[in-house]
Parts: sequence; C-alpha cells; structure tokens
Amino acid sequence: MSSLSRIFGLRNASPVASGLYWSGIWLAVGALILSILLTGSSLNESNMLPWVFGVHGFANFAGGFVSAKKSGRRGWYFGMANGLLYSVLLVAISFLATNAGWSSAVPILLLVACLSGAVGGILGVNAGSGAKSR
Repeated sequence: MSSLSRIFGLRNASPVASGLYWSGIWLAVGALILSILLTGSSLNESNMLPWVFGVHGFANFAGGFVSAKKSGRRGWYFGMANGLLYSVLLVAISFLATNAGWSSAVPILLLVACLSGAVGGILGVNAGSGAKSR
C-alpha cells in the first residue's frame, strides 16, 4: 500500500475515511460475487436479501477493522462510526440513484452495519501496532 501512496502522492489521515474506502472495495467485490451467483445459479432476486446483508456486513467488518487498526484506540467507536457513515451514504446514494424510499430493510441495514463495524473495530484495534506495545 505504501508504494501506491508514493506513486499517486495520496495519503489518508482519517481512520474512518480509510475504513470507508476499504468498505467500498469489499462491497464492490461482494457485489461482483453476488452478480456471478445470480447469473450462474438458480438463485433469483427475491431471495437475495440475506446475501446482500451478508455482503454489507462483511464490508463493514473489514472497514471497521481497517479504521480501528489505523487509529490504534477505541476500536468499537471507530468501527461503529464507519458502519453508521457507510449506512448513511448507502441510503443517500440509493435514494438519489433509484428514488428508493424508506423500508424495513433500512433499520436492519443500519443495525448490521454498525454491529459488524464495531466487531471489526474491536478486532482491528487489537491487531494494530499500538496493541503490541501495551
């Protein structure tokens, strides 16, 4: 990762922004895998909701892990902040792109995102370099 920052001259100072970047990367990977599953199997779109929540949960887990590892402190806080901002961005983008309204899936997404981000943050803060010196 340091070679990319040297090439492009980019450096991200915010732990939550780093977590959101990695959440977006894992969301893209998960969406690609779900698209392949949808076209290559008998799975239909009406049965995709648990899989979609799983992809969002894993993306927030990874983002919370990265943000807490980068911060080195208060892992659950940075992980949950990552999940909350991820959910707000996702709802805003879905509203602006497809005029999607409020449904029962939105609070469930918020809960899944915040909890998985917090768990990822708890594990990430313990995996950081600051955890070894304590």
